[in-house]
Amino acid sequence: MHISKFRAFMKIVAAAVLQACCVLAMPVWAEKADRSKPMNIEADQLRYDDVQQTTVFTGRIVLTKGSITIRGAKLEVRQDPEGYQYGTVTGSAAEPAFFRQKRDGLDEFIEGQGDTLVYNGKADTVRFEKNALLRRYRGAALADEVSGAVILYENLTDKFSVDGSTPGAAGAAKGRVRAMLTPKPESKPQ
Repeated sequence: MHISKFRAFMKIVAAAVLQACCVLAMPVWAEKADRSKPMNIEADQLRYDDVQQTTVFTGRIVLTKGSITIRGAKLEVRQDPEGYQYGTVTGSAAEPAFFRQKRDGLDEFIEGQGDTLVYNGKADTVRFEKNALLRRYRGAALADEVSGAVILYENLTDKFSVDGSTPGAAGAAKGRVRAMLTPKPESKPQ
């Protein structure tokens, strides 16, 4: 691959992964400093297809950018002719795909996981699929946890929905959504 194509490819990958990371954090503000941090991706292999505009990282994927961490067994990134980017992170049989990011100005983190994480740049959504779980930590303490078969986060409207069963799955038993929500700590009078 030519250096210029590789640089162009890395810009596409960086933009796609950055967008995915920025929208994964439920309806909360992500760490603003993450935008200016360098992105680092480690994997056992990288495959790039210039004709199809796809890049596939495989084997123990670890992506970091500031406070953002994404882990999985496979990361596939593609761009459509209109320039919209799409990314899919797949977990392994042993570990789900994983996402973590610090909330801006707070000692809080958002974590999410699922068998698969799917980012759609055109719709500006992220889906946590199969065994989906989102958590918010205040410091090291678990504050909130939501789980279901599918969690869809809509970045444009700052909303998320949780489904107990996978839509359209033939013969799938209707699952349940589970949520544990902790009240905000009371602020101390000054």
